[in-house]
Amino acid sequence: MTPLNIAEWQSLDRHYSDTKDLSMREEFAFDSDRFERFSLRSGDLLLDYSKNRITQDTIQKLVALAEAVDLQQWIERMFSGEQINHTEQRAVLHTALRNRSNTPVMVNGQNVMPRVNMVLDKMTAFCEKVHSGQWLGFSGKKVTDIINIGIGGSDLGPAMICDALKPYAIDGMRVHFVSNVDGTDLSTTLQSLNPETSLFVVASKTFTTQETITNAQSARNWFLKTATQADVAKHFVAVSTNAKEVARFGIDTANMFEIWDWVGGRYSLWSAIGLPIALYVGMENFMRLLDGGHEMDKHFRNQPLAENMPVIMGLLGIWYINFFDAQTHAIVPYDHSLARFPSHMQQLDMESNGKFINRQGARVSYKTGPVIWGTPGTNGQHAYFQLIHQGTQLIPVDFLLPVNSHYPECEHQSILLANGLAQAEALMKGKTAEEVREELIKAGYEGLELDELLPHKVFPGNRPSNVLLFPKLTPEILGQLIALYEHKIFVQGVIWNINSFDQWGVELGKQLAKAILPDLKSNAEISAHDSSTTELIRLIRNLRQ
Repeated sequence: MTPLNIAEWQSLDRHYSDTKDLSMREEFAFDSDRFERFSLRSGDLLLDYSKNRITQDTIQKLVALAEAVDLQQWIERMFSGEQINHTEQRAVLHTALRNRSNTPVMVNGQNVMPRVNMVLDKMTAFCEKVHSGQWLGFSGKKVTDIINIGIGGSDLGPAMICDALKPYAIDGMRVHFVSNVDGTDLSTTLQSLNPETSLFVVASKTFTTQETITNAQSARNWFLKTATQADVAKHFVAVSTNAKEVARFGIDTANMFEIWDWVGGRYSLWSAIGLPIALYVGMENFMRLLDGGHEMDKHFRNQPLAENMPVIMGLLGIWYINFFDAQTHAIVPYDHSLARFPSHMQQLDMESNGKFINRQGARVSYKTGPVIWGTPGTNGQHAYFQLIHQGTQLIPVDFLLPVNSHYPECEHQSILLANGLAQAEALMKGKTAEEVREELIKAGYEGLELDELLPHKVFPGNRPSNVLLFPKLTPEILGQLIALYEHKIFVQGVIWNINSFDQWGVELGKQLAKAILPDLKSNAEISAHDSSTTELIRLIRNLRQ
């Protein structure tokens, strides 16, 4: 099935032809209720999507498309535990991990909630031991540093959350994240650590992920320079399903925290993969994060499509990617604590919807997932915003704006907010040639000098953005934001008729790396590769010698 053949898609195509030159500036001038018409609230989170190239008719047609692909049914199928990840025959139940209502969620006839709650209880007990000093290192000292060793979903989400929730950190507790197999990552992290007070969390579902296990083995070697093999159990815990490999590493399986195959890596921060979060900010705040995610889940599952925040954001993305030919989407948090948020969203979106094969195994003939990118404001304003304002590409932007800061002694928040609001307004309004001419005349320009400078200072405007406004970055708000984007991505996957929950695209490089590694580590005849790879291997060998 291709969405291109759906009558509602074809209706949107005609609508695009009729409205592609619509002026947002004029729409705001004519409609004083535009903000009320195009904004939504979920708890303390506000989505203002009025600065988009849409009319009420656009939204109605987009919602009609969502109805035509049975989006509501797909939402129910996900929440109820059906195997919607059909290429891996798995349910998709990150929502069960934060199911604070504790309603039964069935997978293969079994309610998964007792196991989910059991792991949460185990995490709670472990965190209490570490924080209270019941859990001590081999020399009798209290743990002060948590080092998470993982990669991808076992790293990006937890690292982002620990950065974002730093104001909630437990006194005396520090957290570090090692993911890159480049030895620089681990070596520079270990330089500042004391093995007597360090606790390593090795996060790998299979406990065979090359980068993670390599880093974990090197961390253990560093640790054993001052400790014994018997001490490993006091300083290393695991998040995994592979008890045999965990035990072989030297970790007591009593300190292995379970995850399940129905939890995708990029959706796993809500599970025991979030253990470093709980150790850093406390289990109570981890539960608050789950509470926020669950609130967004209820909103997504229960609200009508036209009043549904993830649905509207997903549909707007379809509008720009498939009709306006947008290639990328920028996420710009005006909160330095959310510096890693765009990176987590990059993995979440691009690993989910970066697909060219539909659910039926046929190649698609339309664009799917966009390139996701961004950095904190206001830094981006002095870098890539030039391209967003005056470049030749249409780049939708999400602005994330906290009203209040966790650092009130720093009187910068009003300046920060003013900049964020101004960027959204400038993208929408732009600046006409007449307005530029008037400015230049007031500044003393005239004649040829004015005429030559004028076109360079024109802003076309009419560039779309969303504003997500919230009172303060709390664990609950952060949970809502992450769940919002998770569901937005799912909405787009349903409409594109692709499986958003597998990630076969990461496998080929891993397979080829295993074949190249022996060639790099020996001087034997190089095995069969293309001429470029063969010559590069030969050069690397020579440079090492």
